[in-house]
Amino acid sequence: MEDNEERRDPLQSLPELVEESKRSYTHISSELKETDVLIQQTSGEVQKLDQRTAQVANKLRHIESNLSSYPREDIKEAYAASQASQLRLLMLRSQVEQLQAKKESLELQAEHLRSFLEIVDQIPGLGTHAEGLASPAATGDNVVMRIIEAQEGERQRLARQMHDGPAQSLTNLILQAEIVDKSFDLGADQARSELTNLKNAVNATFRKTMDFIFDLSPMMLDDLGAIPTLRRYIDDFQEKSGLSVALDVVGEERRLAPYVEVTIFRLIQELLHNVWQHAHASHVQVSLDLQGSMIGISVEDDGSGFDLDEATASAKERKTLGIITMQQRLEMLGGKIDFDTSLGRGTKVTMEIPAA
Repeated sequence: MEDNEERRDPLQSLPELVEESKRSYTHISSELKETDVLIQQTSGEVQKLDQRTAQVANKLRHIESNLSSYPREDIKEAYAASQASQLRLLMLRSQVEQLQAKKESLELQAEHLRSFLEIVDQIPGLGTHAEGLASPAATGDNVVMRIIEAQEGERQRLARQMHDGPAQSLTNLILQAEIVDKSFDLGADQARSELTNLKNAVNATFRKTMDFIFDLSPMMLDDLGAIPTLRRYIDDFQEKSGLSVALDVVGEERRLAPYVEVTIFRLIQELLHNVWQHAHASHVQVSLDLQGSMIGISVEDDGSGFDLDEATASAKERKTLGIITMQQRLEMLGGKIDFDTSLGRGTKVTMEIPAA
């Protein structure tokens, strides 16, 4: 008798689910509208800044071919304007790509909500309960919280990358510009030499910024798909890290849903970065199986391995959510992840994600 009283009819929780789902749908609809507006505004800024950058570049080329005709202040201002314009343009383009990816994700959530509503409405006796339904329980507050945590973890990672990469290079550029400023007092030859050094430093900073932008949102992912982008990324990663990385693809290479391609790329990118920073490995094997309805992914290294429980607890304590974020990202898409590791014997991470 007690068991029957404790056993709750699932239908009793449906009204709560309906209300929670309505709130989720309202939030997603509002966010979609805001994202559309931001995409339009930012795209307009990109077009204007693209024209401005071309004008600044033309002016700089003219100055470089006639250095003796321009005061040093004009030369400094031209270099600074060119650099600022290029960096701003790169950042805006990246912002547009991120907004478009966000829009696709929101549209996917909305589509799932509509599908769920249609299913519920077809169940006899539940149609009235499901009126206005926008989301299953999995898209409620718990998922929103997990998305926020994942976003915060990504922001922290990007902040560290920005500090160690482009930000440090920009600091060096400022110092180099000061040297150029002082060199004008030492004569034209010295000034030209320092200007050459400054130009080289600007080019190096530009390359680092491009690498950062590629890591942030690779443009070729939209154009060519996950596999070609991974090959390019792995080539660059090997050169940068000194690690040997092999990529093995089983099955016919094909385009997948954009959110699936982004997820595959980000997961492998994060795992390779972890191997480089923490595993003390010399070789990494990356494998993708595209044959079935579930995409299989594995990343295996010959490094030092780690204690999974300890690493997870430490990540929660320090709010560095790499492992946790990967788990949550896959779970929200109906996938799963498994870590096979222990101290001293390397790590193998296997993942599955629905192909559509």
